[in-house]
Amino acid sequence: MVFTFLPLIFLIWRTVDYWILYISSKIVPYLGFFPYGHELFDFGLPQVSSALGNFDGIHYLLIANRGYAQWEQAFFPLYPLLIKFLTPVFDNGLISALIISNFSFLIAILLFTKLYNKNDNFWVLIFLLVFPTSFFFGAVYTEGLFFLLFVLTLYFLKKENYLLVGLFAVLASLTRLIGVFLIIPIVFHLIQKSKVKISAILSPLLGLGIYCYYLFKSTGDPFFFLTSQPIFGANRSTHLIFLPQVVWRYVKIFITASHNYQYFVSVFEFIIFFLVLSVLILDLFKNLGIKNWKLVRNLKFEIRNFDRLGLNLFSLANILLPTLTGTLSSIPRYALFSLSFFLFLSEIKNRWIKTGAAIIFFLLHILILSLFGQGYFVS
Repeated sequence: MVFTFLPLIFLIWRTVDYWILYISSKIVPYLGFFPYGHELFDFGLPQVSSALGNFDGIHYLLIANRGYAQWEQAFFPLYPLLIKFLTPVFDNGLISALIISNFSFLIAILLFTKLYNKNDNFWVLIFLLVFPTSFFFGAVYTEGLFFLLFVLTLYFLKKENYLLVGLFAVLASLTRLIGVFLIIPIVFHLIQKSKVKISAILSPLLGLGIYCYYLFKSTGDPFFFLTSQPIFGANRSTHLIFLPQVVWRYVKIFITASHNYQYFVSVFEFIIFFLVLSVLILDLFKNLGIKNWKLVRNLKFEIRNFDRLGLNLFSLANILLPTLTGTLSSIPRYALFSLSFFLFLSEIKNRWIKTGAAIIFFLLHILILSLFGQGYFVS
């Protein structure tokens, strides 16, 4: 039933987001304090469309147009390559980018509902679409494309077509760094099936390896996508910083910092991070059959579903990896790929709790998208 109405649901989602962008442009002062922001208007699209290229989006468009400039290697190559490929077709890089993102996300949610074809897949979709940062799926960001490649990898794992699993895992790790952690659900699936498919296991590493080789040849640093991160702000570190240190940093912000816009963003990042992390830990216990802390202490557990456990561990890696840079910046956006979070919420039995959570998500969605559209950094 949900699958039949998905294109309509998708259209409603996009229409609502565009109305939010339009109304916010009338009532929220424009800030637009980010590099090359003025160049978005050169694409000749209405402000509600050009706003979807704010912040990182303009970098993808510039890379597609003239290749990597210094420090832009922080952005992985597949998405700008696809924009470059489609631009001659639509004669507009911004239109090409928006088509790639939105078409990718539409196909992804179609496959996702087939992959998890249960009575509660309606709620999975609702939580995903109303999540505060879900608008990034349709923006000039890699979220839409990566979500498609991620779901395709999981879909063909279920079909046991390991050739296509390898292909889409390679492409995923050429799109985002977190793609390399697709090795986790792949390995757990193969354990459940008692199979050994080395090519499938190594495929996420191959995609990253290709990009590292390109960076080595062009910059002399195979990990330049990491070492260039501090240039883009957000207080990221190239040295490992562990979670307790990150939490302490945020506690000091809450105690000492002025209650300005940056303070609000820090609170938002902190709340979303610990909400998602807490739910993922509960989901981990559920997948391991752990009902109380005594079982944890005694290391007594039983894996119920290797595929779900692999997805859960990927979701945990997805949310925890960025914290090693010393900040929770962009965590609300990265959380979109912690799919176990959305699956767990959809499985809550109490409909009132689910409805209340969805309403809160949607109200935050309106607020965050309104600010993002007017050039305020939100994630």
